[in-house]
Order: sequence, then structure tokens, then C-alpha cells
Amino acid sequence: MNVLVTGGAGFIGSHVVDRFVQEGHQVSVIDNLVTGKRKNVNREAVLYKHDICSSRLDRIFKREHPVVIVHLAAQMNVRRSTEDPMFDANVNILGTINLLQLAVKYGVRKVVFASSGGAVYGEQHQFPASENHPTAPLSPYGISKLSCEFYLDYFRQMAGLGFTALRFGNVYGPRQNPEGEAGVIAIFTQQLLKGQQSLINGNGLQTRDYVYVRDVVEAVMIASDQQVNGIYNVGTGEETTVNDIFEQLKALTKVENKELHGPVKKGEQLRSVLNCSKLTEETGWEPTVTLAEGLAETVAFFQEKK
Repeated sequence: MNVLVTGGAGFIGSHVVDRFVQEGHQVSVIDNLVTGKRKNVNREAVLYKHDICSSRLDRIFKREHPVVIVHLAAQMNVRRSTEDPMFDANVNILGTINLLQLAVKYGVRKVVFASSGGAVYGEQHQFPASENHPTAPLSPYGISKLSCEFYLDYFRQMAGLGFTALRFGNVYGPRQNPEGEAGVIAIFTQQLLKGQQSLINGNGLQTRDYVYVRDVVEAVMIASDQQVNGIYNVGTGEETTVNDIFEQLKALTKVENKELHGPVKKGEQLRSVLNCSKLTEETGWEPTVTLAEGLAETVAFFQEKK
């Protein structure tokens, strides 16, 4: 089938593109290459260097006739969203609406949307949080992701457009860009290997649900099936503190680095961990990569890159 991946030159997107190509699908990519990299894009995929807000996307849809859209392109920096909510909304909300309107116009069957399992819930009251947990975003980024979920449901009701919104935990792994994309594991790993001082936001006791990119790609592939519709968490159900991540990475890189703490990051919740039983029960998906295994593979990637 014809698959369109937005943000396909980025961290998660490039892995998704590789998997679709591997399974014999025709893949096109839309990426403005602001944070994504051309070298990440599989040679078998067609790359269009455009922004998701562009009016030129109409030509791409007309040419490629995608059956499924995997929408990963986003402004994903929480800090920038608090500093410039207008920019965040323009990219994440208006860009998504642009895609959904074109999806309806050109008869797309399904949209798989990358939402955020941390940002949409805000400060959790239940641990781990299921999809029924109250949503109370602490940042414009979280608000924009939640807004897109509502728009997806609107287009489902009004135009019959199928959708699956995957609320990712903290995704990590090879190709994550420590300069342009959120990801404390990538940031710390690069700093340790370069002999730079790492800075932990706040006391470092904030927790996250770290899920390896290969498991996330598997969830995306399952979600591209017409029978999987609605909102699903994608994580491991396990909490890990930032301090613990830092210590594990120090051990893997064999680099001594002081645990230096800085100011608390605005819009960042204290604890985040996801209950993924809904996805498991309905599809059989389960995370297969342990944190120890995933961190080892990630460090190996950055060592080779260095």
C-alpha cells in the first residue's frame, strides 16, 4: 500500500519508514529537515522537503495517493512551546488540520497520530495512567497534542476518516538527535562521550516511562491496520528517574561525570508512567526491549557515530 510518513527524516519517523519499506510498501516522506536529516531517509522512499502547513502538500497527495498516513512531524520541544505557544499551535494544530483536510479530500483510509503519553495527562493521579486518566496538560505542547486528538475524532465523525492516536512514553534509541529533539537519554549520552558536563533539571527524581524505538515502531505498524482505532498508550509501565538514567549511562560509557543539577523545567510533570494494557489486550502488542538492553544499543550507536 502507499504510506505517507510526516517527519520521516526524524528519529522515530526514519525507523517507521525503514519498517514499511522492509515490508514492501510504497513510502513517501514529508519533512522540512529542520530537525530531521536527509541521510536518515531510506533510499527506497520518496522525500518531499516541505512543511506540514504548506499549501503545496495538495500536489503530493494528488501524486502519491496515500492509503495510510503516519503523522509524526511536530514541534516537540516543551520549553519552546511555553516560550512561543503561537509557534507550537501553528505547527502542531494547524499543520495537523491541513493534513486531515487533505486526507479526506484524497480518500485516505487511516491516520496514525503520534500523541504524547506524558504531556496530555499532566500531573498523574493514578500510576500507571490508563487512557481514561483525566487529561490536564501543563504545557502548550501537551495542549496541542490533546487538541489534535479531538480533531482526529471530529474528522472521524464528520468524514469517516479512521484514526489511531498513540500516546507515546519517552521514546529513545539510535538516531535520536540530542541537538534538535527532546530526549534526555540522547543528550546525556552525547555529553558523556564528548566529555561535557551534563545538567539534570531539578532534583532528578522526576520519572518517565522510557520505551525503545523498535517497540514504538511495532505499535505504529499494528495501528496502521484498519481494525485498530482509537487512543492507545505506548510505553512499558515502568518508572525510571532521570538520576537513574544518568547513572546507568555513566556506567555504560565508562565516563565519570558529576551529577550537576539545574533549574526545574517549566511545563514538566514530576511523574509519568503509562498503563498499556488496552493495546496489549486488543492487539497483542507488548514492549520487548528492556531498559538495560535499549540503553546499551543506544550508547553503542552514539559510540559508533562518534
